Amino acid sequence: MAKAYLVGSGIAALAAATFLIREGGFEGADIHLFEEQRAVGGSLDAGGTPDDGYTMRGGRMFEAEFRCTYDLLSGIPTLDDPSVSVTEEILSGHEEFAWDDIARLVDGDGKIVDTASMGFSERDRLDLVRCLVTPEAHLDAMRITDCFGEHFFTTNFWFMWCTTFAFQPWHSAIEFRRYLRRFIHLFPGFASMSGIHRTRYNQYDSIVRPLTAWLRDRGVTVHTGTRVTDLGFAPGQHSGTVDTLHLYRNGRDEKIAVAPEDLVLVTNGSMTDASSLGSHTSAPPPPGPRSAAWLLWHRIARGREEFGNPAAFDKHVKESRWESFTVTAKDPVFLDALAELDGRETGRGGLMTFTASSWLLTIVANRQPVYRGQPEGVSVWWGYGLFPGRAGDHTAKPMTMCSGREILEEVLHHLHFDEELSARVLETSTVVPCVMPYITSQFLVRRREDRPAVVPAGSVNLAFIGQFAEVPDDVVFTVEYSVRTAWTAVARLLHLDRQPPAVYKGHHDPHVLAAALETMHRH
Repeated sequence: MAKAYLVGSGIAALAAATFLIREGGFEGADIHLFEEQRAVGGSLDAGGTPDDGYTMRGGRMFEAEFRCTYDLLSGIPTLDDPSVSVTEEILSGHEEFAWDDIARLVDGDGKIVDTASMGFSERDRLDLVRCLVTPEAHLDAMRITDCFGEHFFTTNFWFMWCTTFAFQPWHSAIEFRRYLRRFIHLFPGFASMSGIHRTRYNQYDSIVRPLTAWLRDRGVTVHTGTRVTDLGFAPGQHSGTVDTLHLYRNGRDEKIAVAPEDLVLVTNGSMTDASSLGSHTSAPPPPGPRSAAWLLWHRIARGREEFGNPAAFDKHVKESRWESFTVTAKDPVFLDALAELDGRETGRGGLMTFTASSWLLTIVANRQPVYRGQPEGVSVWWGYGLFPGRAGDHTAKPMTMCSGREILEEVLHHLHFDEELSARVLETSTVVPCVMPYITSQFLVRRREDRPAVVPAGSVNLAFIGQFAEVPDDVVFTVEYSVRTAWTAVARLLHLDRQPPAVYKGHHDPHVLAAALETMHRH
């Protein structure tokens, strides 16, 4: 019986294991995941305690056209109610508790910015349309700044776009164009964020735990604390058949023989690799060395152009890092004050970006509880800064050098709350900051061949999955992208009739285009 070996245990690998069972007819006992960390779930993580402070490196957003993700999760029961699927829970949550953001941008005086206008000049509109229609091949190795004038990066549109999706002006024009095309149907409701779906809890509790439980029930084995250090290939020039897995676990090197009919699915690279957690009283320490996810990719890509170019993504930390922070509060005073400012009950407000912030701070208070088992009277909210290397406006040092408390002081400075309220917030909150050196590495300037195809040319039993495999038309830094790579890998390696659903292309719909253009022209 064929076996499947999956490198990593992030959403791509968990999805691939599920598709191997559901679509490919594999027995769970024949599927093995190898995970370097002690915890499963990759970047969809959440931890900590209500006393020491919860932690969450990121929060992913969903939308109606996440076709692969919703297909996958439609067969996975939630932990709260086995009769309800994870997909049903997300969609019903959106029906009951959709975002209606009226304080998407807040200016330097703590006042809400009117986002009815995107703030475009005529040139900005022309540049945007030109970017949309330029063939992708013409944008190879180009930055967003190569396509737009300086004014574009001061518009309401850019402030909302870059903080929703985490783009920087120096990021890849290819990725920016893909996002424009992929999400153009969200333009009319972009300021209110009304088209965005969210999970009931954090993504670890809402997606990783139900998926992992489903896989374990079917006999899938997850080997944590196990590093895949290399792949061996069958003899022959540029052989596309993996015949050996090289592992390191429990202080020893191991080898696993791989048959030609076995499958090897590799998560190459990691956007949350070398993440560094601080505390309420101390800044995050300098990030540690790169993990096996990058090193394995470098090793197997040497001399094999079809395996991509990892150096395009892991060699430019200053261009790919930002910092997030998780706030655990024992007093509802902050969330109450935020609700009063934006006129929305907690959980309906969406993202709030401070346009005058040197760190370009954004905060979000999601529906409570954010964690399963979060105690009554404890609330959690989250935020991030896209320019953590700059000195703050209240704290005259880079965000990366600030404790959690100092980051909270900076947020309060931009909200202009009164001193008594701010003191109470500081007294009753615990903030855990996290620096992520590679978090937007998939957005870095690249050439089309820098990411390997999901199933490279000539490959017999090897596929790449996750954020650094190439899927034409779809967009990285989404759960959907990872799930699509997983489904594509399984369908192609097993030569299945049922392929993943097509990527939604709203830019081909004249009604969608007309609504987007109308939004762009609002004054």
